[in-house]
Amino acid sequence: MCGIVGYIGPKKAVPIILDGLRRLEYRGYDSAGIAVLEDNGCLTVRRASGKLRNLEDALKLSPIDGGYGIGHTRWATHGRPTEENAHPHRDCHGDIVVVHNGIVENYLALKQELTEEGHRFITETDTEVIAHLVEKYYDGNLENAVRDAVRKLTGVFALSVISRKDPNKIVAARSGPPVVVGLGDGEYFVASDVPALLSYTRDMFFLADGDIAVLTRDGVHLTDFNGRAVKRQVSHILWDPIMAEKGGYKHFMLKEIFEQPRAVRDTTLGRVGQESGRIFLDEMDISAKEFRAFTSVRIIACGTSWHAALAGKFMIERLARIPVEVDYGSEFRYRDPIVRPDSLTIVISQSGETADTLAAQREAKLKGSKTLAICNVVGSMITREAAGTLITHAGPEIGVASTKAFTGQLTALFLIAMYMGQTRETLDEKTSHKLVEQLLHIPSQLEELLRRDAIYEDLSKALFRSSDFLYLGRGVHFPIALEGALKLKEISYIHAEGYPAGEMKHGPNALIDGNLPTVVLATQDPHDELSHVLYEKTLSNIQEVKAREGIVVAVACEGDEQVKKVADYVIPIGLTHDLLLPILEVVPLQMLAYHIAVRRGCDVDQPRNLAKSVTVE
Repeated sequence: MCGIVGYIGPKKAVPIILDGLRRLEYRGYDSAGIAVLEDNGCLTVRRASGKLRNLEDALKLSPIDGGYGIGHTRWATHGRPTEENAHPHRDCHGDIVVVHNGIVENYLALKQELTEEGHRFITETDTEVIAHLVEKYYDGNLENAVRDAVRKLTGVFALSVISRKDPNKIVAARSGPPVVVGLGDGEYFVASDVPALLSYTRDMFFLADGDIAVLTRDGVHLTDFNGRAVKRQVSHILWDPIMAEKGGYKHFMLKEIFEQPRAVRDTTLGRVGQESGRIFLDEMDISAKEFRAFTSVRIIACGTSWHAALAGKFMIERLARIPVEVDYGSEFRYRDPIVRPDSLTIVISQSGETADTLAAQREAKLKGSKTLAICNVVGSMITREAAGTLITHAGPEIGVASTKAFTGQLTALFLIAMYMGQTRETLDEKTSHKLVEQLLHIPSQLEELLRRDAIYEDLSKALFRSSDFLYLGRGVHFPIALEGALKLKEISYIHAEGYPAGEMKHGPNALIDGNLPTVVLATQDPHDELSHVLYEKTLSNIQEVKAREGIVVAVACEGDEQVKKVADYVIPIGLTHDLLLPILEVVPLQMLAYHIAVRRGCDVDQPRNLAKSVTVE
């Protein structure tokens, strides 16, 4: 949830740390702080409540300077988002400073124990306990004190610690939330996510759970919590630093919406044989024989990724003819799920560090299932623990509301569905060629949709004052109705609900009146009989809404005259296979949500009470 940045090297630390925090503000923006060991030997801390600019203002009024330090941007869990509760936190004497991402579940017991030993606490946070524990165990060596402290903690945590008594050293530890270490030219970095470091280095590695990294001016030394030396694979991140900037767009979210054609192209690149129609998934320790032997598939995800998973169920069942079950990561392991060794578990996470999804992956592995990860971050925990990985190559996504990561996930799921269909021989060569041809055409169709920005902006003028929305879809389009509703509520704070259109008579009809906009996914693949049947039924649902004086916004395929006769507003999209239509459908819904939120004066990139990567339960 929170963002951590640390730097040690020959340059001034404060500008580098602030720059990194700015790139991590999507992880939390309730408060921020920085600690630097200045050249005079003072360990100086500056903190501010609210967004990062408040900390920047405080530093202008009272500057600090030094060659190494740590910083933090907070998403509050324990304690209100005040300056007092902002990180970094100190020990009693002010010699040790800690920044923390995660939750210390046993902090109250530790706090009582430390208080009885004479420690004085001044904040409401669980993090302050860590600083006091490190102080308790400090014997002249900071990493040993951190090692002793973390063994007392219950919960999930990522830490960075510095001490005035053991200078020129940053100690980082991980047990749950992500920690990435950057290797520069005579300088070293630690952060919660890749974008914080892209302007300085592309050579990075992620700590594994139970790792401690010691960063000095001479390099990085890695051990586990027991002091044994470990090694981690260094990755060369290909993301261009400019990809993490707004690039002239008003918001990161808008930029990322417009990057979706490239995200789909890059996710497809190298995995599709245009002439053969075959799908190639090379990053797999799962053999073709195993794919043929699987009797079921389970997909696990959270939030937007769960909506992608639900669409993936339709894709895989249709093309590979194998039953698929979709689970929320947050619910999966708490019901003692029945998982068999002959089942495949697919886990989906943009960051690869989502705590609930990672815990579910481990539960599935314990029960004997092979796991396949769909992820946007090379080297993240979920990819390291999976037997197979499909990286989406969407590039860094900064906006809290996911857009291009979602279309990348849909693309990845379609590739998996085709691959399984080909491996299991349920998908013939002729159909494969047709599907590949249509998949490769999707990016240009997305570009055409994005050229129609004026349609979405004009529609937002008519609808932005509405207090409620209903989104409807059938079949593979129902998950897109859920995603459209989620996008609207996330960034505009309008109540919105996604519903299967066939369930209208079982409750939602009671909500419809002249003030309720109903967004209906009324697309069809004219070459698919089932798609046409669902389309006809969706038209009936539109009539039901109109009979109750509801406002209908229909997403329909170009040239559809029937929908034009019954809907108040029509958003046209291109024609493609029924299973690929969701990738096109979601873009108008993202754009509509974006323009409504902007018109309502909402903070699009950093909506209230939300953070980008949910790394705690």
